[in-house]
Amino acid sequence: MQNEIVISDIEREFIDLYRENRNMFEAKASAQVNKVRKSGIRDFERLGIPGKKNEDYKYTPLQPLFRNGYRKYLEPKKVEFNLAHVFRCDIPTLDTHLVLIVNGFFDKKNGELLRELPSGIIIGSLAAASHEYPELFEKHYGKYASHQDGLVALNSAFAQDGFFLYVPKGTIYKKFIQIVNLLVAKEDIMVQHRNLIIVDDNAQAGVIICDHALTPHSFLTNSVTEIYTAENTFFDYVKVQNEHNNAVQFSHIFVNQEANSNMTSNILTLHGGVVRNNVNVLLNGEGAENNSYGLYLVDQEQHVDNYTFIDHARPNCISNQLYKGVLDDSATGAFNGRILVRKDSQKTHAYQANNNILLTDEAKINSKPQLEIYADDVKCSHGATVGQLDDEALFYMRSRGIPEKEARLIMMSAFTHEIISNIKTDPLRTRINELVEKRLRGELSACDNCAVKCY
Repeated sequence: MQNEIVISDIEREFIDLYRENRNMFEAKASAQVNKVRKSGIRDFERLGIPGKKNEDYKYTPLQPLFRNGYRKYLEPKKVEFNLAHVFRCDIPTLDTHLVLIVNGFFDKKNGELLRELPSGIIIGSLAAASHEYPELFEKHYGKYASHQDGLVALNSAFAQDGFFLYVPKGTIYKKFIQIVNLLVAKEDIMVQHRNLIIVDDNAQAGVIICDHALTPHSFLTNSVTEIYTAENTFFDYVKVQNEHNNAVQFSHIFVNQEANSNMTSNILTLHGGVVRNNVNVLLNGEGAENNSYGLYLVDQEQHVDNYTFIDHARPNCISNQLYKGVLDDSATGAFNGRILVRKDSQKTHAYQANNNILLTDEAKINSKPQLEIYADDVKCSHGATVGQLDDEALFYMRSRGIPEKEARLIMMSAFTHEIISNIKTDPLRTRINELVEKRLRGELSACDNCAVKCY
């Protein structure tokens, strides 16, 4: 048959696993979660895992990454770790509300499944929130994450828990919420957590996500985060990826911004075996502004792939994208950035840049910035650079008595500073600067308290 769908053994394993456990999934989940779950498995059966012919995943072959025989945890497993040793981005002066997600499930060490902060903010388990706040879930859950990507559909089919954050109307909350995603197991596992963030009208808040693997096993994470920012909101999103070489992470972020909302995101990939970040932003209200920044530092045979899609659906919106990478040894990377300006989205300002430094002849980066414009009254630009450190600048610093190694570090630190400077919290910005400097010196390949001391 011409339109026959060929299902691989990996995809068949997921489909069979879903069917075997469907009753358990549906018994534990709310109506809206189950509604999205059913559409997820249907779309996954249709799409499968993106293959070689998928242009969006051209530089990150997925099928081999799934052939590790990962165990799939369908319920929380008891794991032992010392809460005092949990990595808090190693920032003693950073005052945050901490939430632990362990192997994709809200951890009991958090205490209550749902917590109301003094400001009225609700934070806690996604599973618990789906039952407690059905109207919010019916309105937002599964409304922004697109099943055009088979990995997103797979997450929708299997996701059971993760974190939930609701910021009520008019709330101005300057204390960051910190989510720590921990991978801890005595075997190779795959986790699929789901997260939902809702920032209501005229509210202001910020979130820090820290991803860590605390045991030296192989891990595969396939996560989806939906973010809704209502009118006149300010929201900061910082994600720090710091896992070891045996970790594979697919992170899908979907953002819906309404009129006059302002969101800034910083995705900092300090370490990981294979990392794929998908950032999808819909500017769905006039006057919305989105600032997306990314920094990736890779060496050895690590691979980082960043995909961004900014959809200007309304007039008078602004978007800024700046992604920077430093690649050493035989590391590889990719950047695929797309800006869409729709026909009626006049007065759009959209800017995109991807800059990379290759420290060896073996390191490689594939960069593909794209503009698709259907409006005529716009200001848009895009570009990419790939190069090595400036020999003349190095010579100048060495002639002033600076050793070559230190001179190279100074130049790389200056290159990365433009991204880090956009982090608005002083203690976090200072600590990230220290972590990046350690990473550039080759002194950091996992968090300081990680059990995997591979540096």
